[in-house]
Amino acid sequence: MGKFISFEGGEGSGKSTQVKLLADAMTSQGLDVLLTREPGGAAGAEEIRKLLVEGEPERWDAVTETLLHFAARRDHMETTVAPALAAGRIVITDRFADSTTAYQGYGHGVDLDFIRDLYKSTVGNRGPDLTLILDIPVDEGLARAGKRAEDAGSDEDRYERMDAKFHHRLRDGFQDIAKLHPERCVVVATAGSVEEIHHRIRQAVSIRLGIDL
Repeated sequence: MGKFISFEGGEGSGKSTQVKLLADAMTSQGLDVLLTREPGGAAGAEEIRKLLVEGEPERWDAVTETLLHFAARRDHMETTVAPALAAGRIVITDRFADSTTAYQGYGHGVDLDFIRDLYKSTVGNRGPDLTLILDIPVDEGLARAGKRAEDAGSDEDRYERMDAKFHHRLRDGFQDIAKLHPERCVVVATAGSVEEIHHRIRQAVSIRLGIDL
């Protein structure tokens, strides 16, 4: 089996940049890497992604939103992630199930046991070997995310437009997840340059997974 690495964090934490840098670093070492994302990462899941990240913040109630995420995740896991891991590849995903726990659970108040039961039913016992949680102050992250969306002209800003209280609950959620799963999660501070953050991530991967980078 291969290795499964997930990146998590609030809006504007720099995940997507760091995901790409880690994938490039591993590929340069001759490792077989698959880069993917959630929601998305498979044809059906990408269609569901549009329903989740575009439109008005109040577009869905919290339970409906949770169910949509898990429908996309099931397709992603069965179509993309599981076959790649079975082939011995390293899978790096920009978000996975911890985002649902943080966003829909802590952020929107969906019962955490309900989310855990959905995970068991749709994903089973499979999950990341390592989760890197990029931690950033809420105000700084939202400012970054807003500028990014403006520069890119993207419509994928539904979550960014939710209120500040939601984003503070979200950050607290990721920190709680890290405390509850220390064997899997590493919190990565986002202070400093892109290169400094990348160095911290490489160190965490080397220590936790034994992959020399």
